[in-house]
Amino acid sequence: MVRNKILWSDETKIELFGLNSKRYVWRKPGTHGGGSIMLWGCFSAAGTGRLVAIEGKMNVAKYRDILDENLLQSAKDLRLGRRFTFQQDSDPKHTAKITKEWLHNNSVTVLEWPSQSPDLNPIEHLWRDLKMAIKRVLLLNTEQRV
Repeated sequence: MVRNKILWSDETKIELFGLNSKRYVWRKPGTHGGGSIMLWGCFSAAGTGRLVAIEGKMNVAKYRDILDENLLQSAKDLRLGRRFTFQQDSDPKHTAKITKEWLHNNSVTVLEWPSQSPDLNPIEHLWRDLKMAIKRVLLLNTEQRV
């Protein structure tokens, strides 16, 4: 396995207005606040692959569709060739039968990875940087309104 041929991937949730925790506030009927977006992305030593906004709740079928529409194209765009190694964690959606079948049918080599191990996955650094950049933009926009 060659390190520069690894395509790292993961999903993340980005809170657009606040922290990822429950808060109870009084609001006028019909108003709401907060908001978040779920993303799937990938990258390699050659750069970033596709970034996909996930509509609704992520499930196995949706994950397979994301792979179908984005994984091989990302590898192609990054010039990884057909012999790249795909990294995903051991989330149940990633280890489901239909996901494994899709990966096998598309001749994708998978790097086995423990779930809930964000400290090991380099994409977590990209997610952190993205979240910090969004937070800075939101903070600047808030300051400009005041």
